[in-house]
Amino acid sequence: MSDARTSHSQKPALQSLETHLSRTLKRVPPPSGMVERLRSRVQMPTRSEITLRLSDWRRLFYVFGGVLSGMLILVTIARAFYYFAGRGRTSL
Repeated sequence: MSDARTSHSQKPALQSLETHLSRTLKRVPPPSGMVERLRSRVQMPTRSEITLRLSDWRRLFYVFGGVLSGMLILVTIARAFYYFAGRGRTSL
């Protein structure tokens, strides 16, 4: 209960700190050369490129297989940590 009251009373202090920082810190614009380089590197693919990539079933199969394998590995590692953490508590 006291934690909720403490965090509630700290909100105005945090808000005043944010206001103070927003007034004292000035915005710094990025260099124009960097913006141009980013615009040239980041490009949205055309509709034909998107449909070509989606129609490549072999590539999609590898992507989905990789994602599912990665998730399976993460779940297995999480279960192993849970098992070992739970096992340490019961031995005490």
